[in-house]
Amino acid sequence: MVEETRAKLLATARRAFAAQGYAQTSMDDFTSEAGLTRGALYHHFGSKQGLLVAVIEQIEAEVGLRLDAVSAAAPTLWEGFRCRCNTYLELALEPEIRRVILQDARAVLGDVPQAAQSVGISVLESALQRLVEEQVIAPLHAGAMARMLYGVVTEASFWIAEPDGDPAKRLAHALAGLDRLLSGLLA
Repeated sequence: MVEETRAKLLATARRAFAAQGYAQTSMDDFTSEAGLTRGALYHHFGSKQGLLVAVIEQIEAEVGLRLDAVSAAAPTLWEGFRCRCNTYLELALEPEIRRVILQDARAVLGDVPQAAQSVGISVLESALQRLVEEQVIAPLHAGAMARMLYGVVTEASFWIAEPDGDPAKRLAHALAGLDRLLSGLLA
């Protein structure tokens, strides 16, 4: 029952945050839509902001699985790495990710939660280390480069998702710039 209540709140809040944005979402509206009370929200998440963090964690976990699948489907480790980085940028065009992760997370929390950042950096670091070991890219400190690349793709994604401007055009510019940066790593 506890997990069912939590799942209902998450699903309902996720739809509301994606459609209306965090600031415009009324706790009373989505708790009543879920057939629950504000008390249930406070019990499970502490606050509306706590619920936003839980929604972000859920979306970030799904993004991670999607990026893993893209990497795994590529014919080479290098192509998998490039596709992973490119896909991360392309996700900025998806309305739910754009609104919840790239607009509201930064506006409400200042950034994406540290746990999600750590997972992303760790995956990049492991991939870079393998690329160095297989002599696909020039020797480098994988930890430092992972943090730099994470910063590049994250900031570019935030830029793509900004409400003003043309997101598709920004994506094209970001992909071209990323390709130049990544090609500089090759051995």
